Amino acid sequence: MSEEKRHRYEVRTLWNCGAGGPAKTYEGYSRNHRIEIAGKPALEGSSDPAFHGDRTRYNPEDLLVASLSSCHMLWYLHLAVVRGLQIHAYEDNAYGIMAETPRPGRFVEVVLRPTVTIGRGGDKALAAKLHERAHAECYVANSVNFPVRHEPTVVEATIVEAAG
Repeated sequence: MSEEKRHRYEVRTLWNCGAGGPAKTYEGYSRNHRIEIAGKPALEGSSDPAFHGDRTRYNPEDLLVASLSSCHMLWYLHLAVVRGLQIHAYEDNAYGIMAETPRPGRFVEVVLRPTVTIGRGGDKALAAKLHERAHAECYVANSVNFPVRHEPTVVEATIVEAAG
């Protein structure tokens, strides 16, 4: 029987009413807050502007899509290295769709659109196929209750690297 290994993630979220005093109406309180994780730069958060938030700060919905994108990329890079596939660059233009349904609202899908640049002569089919495996391995994607789709593009590097 295999042993389950668990990891703990601690986050401190701070909010206060500020100079305006305690909230009296839905529209009247600040959504701005600070997210702290020991040993890392703080994130300035808010809610989505549609919910009276500050558009210059990260909101939970942004961070959820970013988390899925980052997790997928990290698994993809791991799988590529293990298989000897040279990755020169990885860029994902991901998006998520959230539906404001009667309470509670929810995400209905996230679409990852990574463009992967592989070494010249690299295995494009393998590079494309690894996205399926990265999705299957991603802890975050395995934790959500909505579809996470992938629309990958694989291109070859245009510059041949000089031998060291």
